[in-house]
Amino acid sequence: MVPLRKQLVTKYAVILILPLFVAALYADLIWSPDDRVLGASQRIFYFHMGAAVVAALAFTLTFGASLGYLLIKDLRWDHVAAASAEIGTVFTAMVLFSGVLWGKAAWGVWWTWDPRLTSTLILWVLFAGYLLLREWSDDLGKRATYSAVLAIVAYIDVPIDYMAVRWWRSVHPVVITTQGIHMAPKMVDAMLLSMVAMMAIFVIWMVIRVRLLDAEWRLRQIYQRRHQVLEDPPSS
Repeated sequence: MVPLRKQLVTKYAVILILPLFVAALYADLIWSPDDRVLGASQRIFYFHMGAAVVAALAFTLTFGASLGYLLIKDLRWDHVAAASAEIGTVFTAMVLFSGVLWGKAAWGVWWTWDPRLTSTLILWVLFAGYLLLREWSDDLGKRATYSAVLAIVAYIDVPIDYMAVRWWRSVHPVVITTQGIHMAPKMVDAMLLSMVAMMAIFVIWMVIRVRLLDAEWRLRQIYQRRHQVLEDPPSS
C-alpha cells in the first residue's frame, strides 16, 4: 500500500504541475513583450534563467547531501546527491545550449570565452566527471565516498560561476542587482514563473530518481543475500 500511495502522490503531483508549466510557456512565448533591442530572441532568456537557477539548486543539494554522506555514511544521502547531480548536469546543459542560442542573437557569435560562459562549461564538465566516477566501482561505499569528495570540490565552481560577471569584465548581462531587476514588469513575471515551473519539475524528478536509486539498492541487497545463501548453504 505504501509504494502504491507514493506512486499516486507522484502521479497527481505531475498532473498538478502541468498547468503551471503551460502557464510558464504562455507567459514566456506569448504574454511577455519582445525586447526593444533583441526582439523575440529575448524569450530564450526565460528558459536560460530558469534552467540556471535549477542547476544551482541541484548542485547545492548535491553538495549538502555529499557532506551528509561523509558525516553519517548512510547511502540514502548518496542517492540524493547522485540524483540531484544527474538533474543538475542536464539543466546545466540546457543553460549552455540556450546561452549559445541567446549569445548568437545578442552578440553575433555562437561562443565566446566569457568568464560566465567558461565557468558554466567547467561546472558541467566537473559534474559530468562526477557521474562518470560513479560508474568506476561496484563497491557502493567506496563509490559514494569518492563521489562525495569530488562533488564538494566541484561545488566551489558554483559561487564562482555566479560571481564571474561581478568579479571580471564580462559581456554577459547582470539582470538581478542590489538595485533590483532591470527588466519590464511583464518580463520579470515571465522569468519568475519560468523559475517556479522548472523548480517544480526538479522536485518531481528528484522524488522519482531517488526512489529508483533506493529500489536499485534494495534489489542489490536482495541479490547479494541470495547469492550468499547459494554459496554457503546451511549445514544439515
